Amino acid sequence: MSMDGRTCVVTGSARGIGRGIAEYLGAEGANVVINYRSSEEAANEAIDAIETAGGSAVAARADVTSRVEVEEMVDICHDAFGPADVLVNNAGITADTQFVDMTPEEWDRVMDVNLGGTFNCTQAFYDDIWNANEGRLINISSVVGKQGNFGQANYAAAKSGLFGFTRTIALELAQGGSTANCVAPGFTRTDMLESVPESVLERIVSGIPLERLAEVEDVAAVVRFLASEASSYVTGEVIDVNGGMDL
Repeated sequence: MSMDGRTCVVTGSARGIGRGIAEYLGAEGANVVINYRSSEEAANEAIDAIETAGGSAVAARADVTSRVEVEEMVDICHDAFGPADVLVNNAGITADTQFVDMTPEEWDRVMDVNLGGTFNCTQAFYDDIWNANEGRLINISSVVGKQGNFGQANYAAAKSGLFGFTRTIALELAQGGSTANCVAPGFTRTDMLESVPESVLERIVSGIPLERLAEVEDVAAVVRFLASEASSYVTGEVIDVNGGMDL
C-alpha cells in the first residue's frame, strides 16, 4: 500500500485525527498538503514530523468555508507537488448545546464547516481527483452521524450528510475510475477529549465492545488503505472505526 509519489491534501490536519492521517500518509511516501486555519505552529510541527519520517509536506492556510482561500490552497498544492491524487476532507468543528437552546449561528457555523467546507474542497480538487490515476476522495464523518448524540444535533446532521454526499460523488467519480469513501470514527483519543471528565470517558468506554477509545492511528490506517491502490474496488462505502459501538 505504498503511497510513493502520491499527492494527498488533508484538510484540518494541524492537529487531531487530521494530523495523524497526514503523518501516516507522509510516512508512506506521500507528498502531503497540511491544511490549517489558525494553527500555523502546529502545522509546521506536522510538516517537521513528516519530513523527519522521510516524506514531503507543505502548509496551506485556508478556511474551508471560503472559496477564495480554498482555491489558493489548490494553487499551493499545484505549485509544490502538482495535481492532487487524494483529498481527505477532515476539517470540522463542534458547537454543542441542547437543540432547544441552539442558535441559528451555532447551527449554520457547524454546517458551513463540516458540510460546506467539504463541498468547497471537493469541488476545487474535483478535476484533480477525476484526472488522477485512480484518484481518491475520503470524507471523515463520525459515529455521531449514525447514532446521534445528546447536544449535537448540528454536528450529527452535518456528519450524517456526508454519507449521502459520499455515495453520490462515488457514482459520479466512478465514470473516471476514481473512488469516494467515508470513514466514521468513534470516540478517538485526541486533544478534543482532554476536557472530558474521566467519569464520562469511563462511561463511554463501557459502551464500546473493544473496551477502549480509538487511537488516531486506528483511523489513519483505514484512511491509508482507502488512499492506496489496494482499495481500487471499494467505493461509496461508509467504514466504521468505532470498536463495535453499533453492534
